[in-house]
Amino acid sequence: MKLVAVSAGLSTPSSTRLLADRLTDTVRDELADQGHKADVDVIELRALAVAIANNLVTGFPPPQLAAAIEAVTSADGLVTVTPVFSASYSGLFKSFFDLIDPGALTGKTVLIGATGGTPRHSLVLEHALRPLFTYLRTVVLPTGVYAASEDWGSGSDAHTEGLPARIRRAGREMASILVARATDPLPEDDLALSKKKLSDLRFD
Repeated sequence: MKLVAVSAGLSTPSSTRLLADRLTDTVRDELADQGHKADVDVIELRALAVAIANNLVTGFPPPQLAAAIEAVTSADGLVTVTPVFSASYSGLFKSFFDLIDPGALTGKTVLIGATGGTPRHSLVLEHALRPLFTYLRTVVLPTGVYAASEDWGSGSDAHTEGLPARIRRAGREMASILVARATDPLPEDDLALSKKKLSDLRFD
């Protein structure tokens, strides 16, 4: 299986990349426990920022950006993590996905994640990230993972799950869906037809 993580962290190192790594490692471990091997590719949008801006203006992606887009559209599963700016995903994160054809991700399994300085931004998963990937017709996992600064190194209590527990739960969900699709895949003709039907839908 091919697993691609998209990290929109701006610093090096960044908590966004750290969360992306933790999530992909967990999915890979869960898949291994079920007898499946996953190849992981991490795309750092920070390194593609200039190329993304140029593509938005010219309409043509340079080779490195084209390769990143191809990796995302051909992946079996996506792990997407963005830092929070002004209570939403970063502009870099959104700009990258603006470059991908809306139908290219149809039916793809997506795990959403975000990082921020305060727990107040945790709803970004539901009011920004989930609608974005629903619009792109992906299958967004029930569990999204938000990590505030204080979550790193914290454990759970009687009322809330700690960050490691949320990461494990999301990883199990993604691995279960990927394994189910691998063992009982939709025939190519049916998949193509499903994509066509979805692309023909209008939401007026």
